[in-house]
Amino acid sequence: MRTLIVFLWKHQFFVLFIILEAVSLTLFVNSYSYHRSLTSSTVNDVTGTIYMAYDNVTGYFGLKKENKKLADENTQLRNMQQISIAEADTQFTTQDSQYYYRSARVISSSVNRQNNYLLLNKGSKQGMKAEMGVVSSGGVAGIVVGVSPNFSYAMSLLHHNMRVSARIKKNNHLVNILWDGRDYKKGRVVDIPSHIQLYAGDSIVTSGNSLVFPEGVLIGTVSEYLHSTNKDLSEAIINFSTDFNSLKNVYTIENLAKDEADTLMLKYSE
Repeated sequence: MRTLIVFLWKHQFFVLFIILEAVSLTLFVNSYSYHRSLTSSTVNDVTGTIYMAYDNVTGYFGLKKENKKLADENTQLRNMQQISIAEADTQFTTQDSQYYYRSARVISSSVNRQNNYLLLNKGSKQGMKAEMGVVSSGGVAGIVVGVSPNFSYAMSLLHHNMRVSARIKKNNHLVNILWDGRDYKKGRVVDIPSHIQLYAGDSIVTSGNSLVFPEGVLIGTVSEYLHSTNKDLSEAIINFSTDFNSLKNVYTIENLAKDEADTLMLKYSE
């Protein structure tokens, strides 16, 4: 202890200098809010980065739930749009709700085969039936051909047996759409009347004649018109409006009047 006192006394001016410097530094830091905020903001940046990363991770795992919610909301909107009310002079009101939409998710699919498919996560327990149309947010995607209690198997538009009755939107002329088995992004418009000229960007939509798809659902847009040697009919190439390589959320379409129409046509076709 005596040695410490002797040391401090011997170096009293140096010790006093250190004490005064410490006091000055303390007063300096406490006097300026910027320096206080600098030390605290360093901690906040670190914790903010951690919370940001956590939010990104939890947000990623919440996407599935949010996507399902959006799909359900879109289904309700689509069903509401199908109800059209027309009033005559007598104020008689009629409602047309021929088509009913259900949301579904594609859990497996293919684009690189001659006969491609879509496997959906809903089946007969959820009201799915064969011969329901399948559409994406962009347009036509396929037709349901088989169902189990919990799954549905759909023939993709990218299938050599698929042939969709369509119309040229700008003039309502009937045509047919098929896939030639090459590029999953492109299809072929066939049976175009020879006097009809198509141009890049012309829209091709469903005709409504098949009882599977409502009229006016987009199939694709023309990218190239092909002049045929056949004097009666021509062809064209279209870009499909559905991106089959990234297809996840779809809607199935049930024609509530299909059974009645089929029965009537069968009766008078015999």
